[in-house]
Amino acid sequence: MDNELTQPALNAAMREAVDFIHAEGWDAPPTLFGVVPSRLLIDAIDLDDDTRPLTLVVQDLLPENLEGGHDALVDYCARIAWPQQVVGAILAQEIMFKDSAEGADAQPRPARLFSGVLREPGVELTLLQLRPTPEELEAAGPFAEDRVELRGGPTVAPGVLAALRYGLDQDPDNLL
Repeated sequence: MDNELTQPALNAAMREAVDFIHAEGWDAPPTLFGVVPSRLLIDAIDLDDDTRPLTLVVQDLLPENLEGGHDALVDYCARIAWPQQVVGAILAQEIMFKDSAEGADAQPRPARLFSGVLREPGVELTLLQLRPTPEELEAAGPFAEDRVELRGGPTVAPGVLAALRYGLDQDPDNLL
């Protein structure tokens, strides 16, 4: 397996996506990233950190009508045929999340869902960041908004992972 297409490389790229989205603040539209090997960009642009195996490329042209947590966004992602130079994809979206561990009376909470896959089979990751309530922010003290707490698991959003993987599996040269 190429050292770029490993779980640790995806984990690092996901953390970079989390930091990027967190800096943008809440109530943001979905963000899609293409993931490319950093070695392909070192000569093209001035990278500050050439030790990262993967680099995120923000896809700026998402249709404005696509909202986080809706099937239309997942369908859109499944229709993207990424060129071979793109070795992965990460989707960040805001959703309403109901934690089944809190019981049947749990109320849905705003959250960010980060889903990422690489071309290497089985290399994928889903992370969830719950939006803190005003009470949680107050109790946490100064700089509470700067803290990022993430949860993860393979069963959080399998449909999103499948859609991202499907887009990576398509050959853009053979589409009609």
